[in-house]
Amino acid sequence: MAGHSKWANIKHRKGRADLKKGKMFSRVTKEIISAVKQGGPDPKSNPKLRVALQKAKEVNLPNDNIERNIKKASSADQADFIEMQYELYGYGGVGLLVEIMTDNKNRIASDIRIATNKRGGTIASPGAVKFNFDQKGILRLPKGSFSEDDLFLWASEAGAEDFEAIEDGYVITTPPDLLYEVKEMLLGHKVLIEESSLEMIPKNYVECSEEHVKANEALMEWLEELDDVDVVYHNMKECIS
Repeated sequence: MAGHSKWANIKHRKGRADLKKGKMFSRVTKEIISAVKQGGPDPKSNPKLRVALQKAKEVNLPNDNIERNIKKASSADQADFIEMQYELYGYGGVGLLVEIMTDNKNRIASDIRIATNKRGGTIASPGAVKFNFDQKGILRLPKGSFSEDDLFLWASEAGAEDFEAIEDGYVITTPPDLLYEVKEMLLGHKVLIEESSLEMIPKNYVECSEEHVKANEALMEWLEELDDVDVVYHNMKECIS
């Protein structure tokens, strides 16, 4: 596993997301409702709901919220949620992947058009941006009582692809199908895991001028404020002089 200098970019995106913890609650809530709609309210017979409830536990969604939304999902008046993805071009040729979970496709289509009208960018054809991203499992660990060597060894033995020390901890990258296997291995060693998720990681990055960086950030911040948007991935590199 060789280190890659890509996390300044990812951490920048994560920094904004960390200020919006409500997004995590919103996403998990939608997944609970969707799971109940598709498979019923009993997690014993509904594996999708079991996964959603595990995610709810990981983000500390209150039990009252969970129970309320399971009940809400059982109502015929509650629409189901669908997962969508928009692909956009930002300034300077930067590609944006917008992950969405919505109960109204027309509403989000209108919201995306308004975003590009107000902050620029263009909607790309399906696949035009996504081909430059790979889905990876990402584990974020704080610095703590375990040595970097131990963490590297445990992660690599479990099948991790990449291990990198960053300023405030470590980032471990896995194939998407091995994310939970690596996570369980680390938990077995009592390692504290701040976050585990599947994310879209760019294969290549685009260098941008300072002007384009600011314009792209304004567009991404607008998109991230939309209720139906969960996260915005991009392949923008640090600005060039």
